[in-house]
Amino acid sequence: MDSVQVEQKTFEMPPREGMSIAHFLTVKDIERSARYYEKVFGAKILSMGDGNAPAYLLLANIWMILNVGGGPTPDKPTVTLSVPDPKHINSFMNFRVADIQACYELWKSRGAEFITEPIPKYGEIRCYIRDLDGYIIEVGQSTDLTYG
Repeated sequence: MDSVQVEQKTFEMPPREGMSIAHFLTVKDIERSARYYEKVFGAKILSMGDGNAPAYLLLANIWMILNVGGGPTPDKPTVTLSVPDPKHINSFMNFRVADIQACYELWKSRGAEFITEPIPKYGEIRCYIRDLDGYIIEVGQSTDLTYG
């Protein structure tokens, strides 16, 4: 497979110039969720927050923000943030790994709750983890070097 050439940049949070992107998760308990992502996936906790402030994590090549939910605010007057209904998910993180079986065994030993074992499907092997707040994380390993 050809590798994609990407301009090398350093991404910071918050950025001093340009843009950085973070995945925001509404959680029930900031510290509990931050420790989960640290323990299971090796995320680096950059700041834990202090009740009203979110936690910031660095996980592989993404930034994560964990914060509790709440009602509308002046900048989002019709939006309420809450943890997901575990039976109705409309987005999820997707972890692409080189060795799904090794990740499955390691993350399971660290407390990850998998919905199923890794299953071959559509040119890859994949499975899903449900985190402490009900979010799902797809874990996949490509078995076919073609994408698209």
